[in-house]
Amino acid sequence: MNGDMNQSRREFLRRALAGAGLAAVGPACLSAEIDVSDKPLPPKATARVKLGKTSIRPSFLAQGTGFKGYNHSSAQTRMGKQAFDRLLRHGLDRGISFIDMADLYGSHPFVRDVIKGIPREKLVLLSKIWPRKASWNTPSGGAKAEVNRFRKELGVDYLDICLIHCVTNDRWPEEYKRIRDELSELKEQGAVRAVGISCHDFKALQLAARHPWIDVIMARINHKGGAKFKCDNTAAAVARVLKEARANGKAVVGMKIFGEGTLTKPEEKDASIRFVIRERLVDAMTIGMLKPEEVDDTISRINRALAA
Repeated sequence: MNGDMNQSRREFLRRALAGAGLAAVGPACLSAEIDVSDKPLPPKATARVKLGKTSIRPSFLAQGTGFKGYNHSSAQTRMGKQAFDRLLRHGLDRGISFIDMADLYGSHPFVRDVIKGIPREKLVLLSKIWPRKASWNTPSGGAKAEVNRFRKELGVDYLDICLIHCVTNDRWPEEYKRIRDELSELKEQGAVRAVGISCHDFKALQLAARHPWIDVIMARINHKGGAKFKCDNTAAAVARVLKEARANGKAVVGMKIFGEGTLTKPEEKDASIRFVIRERLVDAMTIGMLKPEEVDDTISRINRALAA
């Protein structure tokens, strides 16, 4: 009887916290009990998936364009236009409809030439606003100027997803209030379909998992976890928060699945993909593939994990 009462009490608390939007920062025992088994898995890497509560349906696998990104460039853009075009066109031909970009990477003009002529509804375009001043960037302090420029650089009328890039603390709702307000206005106008943040801090991630403004979270996750493998906490701790986020209706796009190039062995890649899929931690994942052969290899690995 006492065991049943304790179990009922835990379930009551879990539901109460989730309803209040506080589950993501609740005790670990409550987080661990969250059930995301109702989140469907796609049949294959290139299948269209639903992102949280949005109506956006990208391919499960996104082509990342920001591996080793800095100063308005990335490993993908530094390859040059011809190699970039070949890479992106190959992914599109294989069924990857989700393209992950950012101002930091300088990838918008590269993507524009590839997607020109493709029906807009067949693509899901994600980009990110760098909110801090840097040698290559002078932010407006908001989002309108940036999003309008992004759309012009890409030659499109709207972005499917726009995120605040590289959020590093849990003060982001106040620090980036103007950006959030302007993104919300752009969302109302149809210039952006969904908004959120790209997390590089565990407390930022915890808050994002329950914050009402958030539609989409980009989160660093792999089976190893920890700073060495480019995660914001242990794999288990991050997994608990991602389950909280998905239970709260947030869409999670996983990044650093291969630890930003630290997980290079085939068995390591497979273990990370299996972990993320088995635990149902993400709605989609982005991987910064550099060659058409890497695209094919990654699709095959994800397909095997999904089939298992």
